[in-house]
Amino acid sequence: MLCTRLTNANILTMDPDHPVAHDLGIWRGRIVGLDEAVTSLPAREVVDLGGATVLPGFIDSHVHLAWTGFKQRVPSVAPCERVEDVLAVVAEATSRTGAPGDWVDVMGYDQRALGRHLTAAELDTVCHGRKVLLMHDSGHGCVVNSAVLALLPADVPHLEGFLAESAMAAARRLRLPYAQSEIADAVERAARTCLAEGVTAVAEAGIGGGLLGNSPVELGAYQLLRDQSRLPLRVQLMAAGDTLGPRAAHREDGFTRALDLGMRTGFGDDWLSLGALKIYTDGGMMARTAALTAPYEGTDHAGQLQDDPKRLTRLIVDGHLAGWQLAVHAIGDRAADLALDALERAQRLRPRPDARHRIEHAGLIRPDQLPRFAGLGVSAVVQPTFLYSFGDDYARVMGEERASWMYRGRGFLDHGVTLVGSSDRPVTDGAPLRGVQFMVERASASGRPVGPREAITVEEALHAYTVAGAYACRWEDSAGSLTPGKRADLVVLGDDPRRVDPSRIGGIEVVATYVDGHEATEAGKL
Repeated sequence: MLCTRLTNANILTMDPDHPVAHDLGIWRGRIVGLDEAVTSLPAREVVDLGGATVLPGFIDSHVHLAWTGFKQRVPSVAPCERVEDVLAVVAEATSRTGAPGDWVDVMGYDQRALGRHLTAAELDTVCHGRKVLLMHDSGHGCVVNSAVLALLPADVPHLEGFLAESAMAAARRLRLPYAQSEIADAVERAARTCLAEGVTAVAEAGIGGGLLGNSPVELGAYQLLRDQSRLPLRVQLMAAGDTLGPRAAHREDGFTRALDLGMRTGFGDDWLSLGALKIYTDGGMMARTAALTAPYEGTDHAGQLQDDPKRLTRLIVDGHLAGWQLAVHAIGDRAADLALDALERAQRLRPRPDARHRIEHAGLIRPDQLPRFAGLGVSAVVQPTFLYSFGDDYARVMGEERASWMYRGRGFLDHGVTLVGSSDRPVTDGAPLRGVQFMVERASASGRPVGPREAITVEEALHAYTVAGAYACRWEDSAGSLTPGKRADLVVLGDDPRRVDPSRIGGIEVVATYVDGHEATEAGKL
């Protein structure tokens, strides 16, 4: 007997061997058959979907769950466009939080809305004796007050209180990390938001590291959720590259650096596992720290790499030799050059044809770099809604020619590169359907076309958030398509994304989300 049979549905399986179905049978969390194979079988529950569209659960291959959850509860200056309004929010937060000397986090900072960076001196006027860290929305910078600057080593660079990249990491290291229970609560909140948008599995893009990690023992927070049956969707964790330490090992083991106990990609189960090693090579376009080969328009500044190129290359090579899948953060084209060069070197030293290495963001990729992606078999994990949210600004600072190279779609597909959809939540909107819409429309929020030749079809965009996401996370045997034998993770939509005007895709209702064959309720419980 089936546990559940979904019937009277428009089921888009994403499986070319059986692309469309009307019935789907579920037994013990797995899909056991489609259409005639299950139509006559008895089931404990039969759900008539009234013609609704069913797709595999969306896979968001690059998110920051803890950061998202914290951002949902922490004071934010995101709506503010004047310095005085930002300071008013900070003043309110510091007056209500703890005691003098305590740390106060405020999020949503973006200097572009203000026309310049805030300064430590300005924060000092409203900090009430607290240590204030105003987090940049990109995750690649922050503004701190003088109480924090006084604690930093003298060689940490800053611009009147603005700290970028490793300087921000130095400030974060001054404080006690979040407790595991706090991280767990934040992750659960964010995961419930993902579920409501049809996401059934995510890759958490970097835990334990100095840049965006929340604790050196952050993995324990996810295990706590798993132990307490509070993990509502499937999570693959990327360990930050700076969590690796020197390890003595036999030469044939291949590694000189590793996590404790030698853990690497693949450890875990269907609900919680260890995925790629996350390595940062540059910053972000919002903070103007993405590393470019030519300066940002109207400036002599071309961004920055996270570290000395030789050290970054060595980390990438060491990760490959130790058997990791690598997720290399590279937004600017100069950073992409470094990543591709290092991956080529690594593959020469120890060929691993199915390493499944990924370049995260691939925000600005020159035409000559596309064949190199293909030759290395590297996936491009892009965030299409970046250009919807920030496209006008990005196009302005890149200039006309480079604007068409940003967050490509068609260019990758035409070169045979696996194109993977993701959000980088909470940097911007995390809803997969809105990501699909942008991949098809290639228009910013103002309606400005951004690289229109990079537009792809609806079917190709859905593939990026399902089949390609599963491939990038090594889940292709159990997720990504509604194929018998795979997990019963799926999303029920109020309309067919292929049949509506592209401008309406992002607004399609997510009627229900199923994980392991069970529907998530309105309260977010499974």
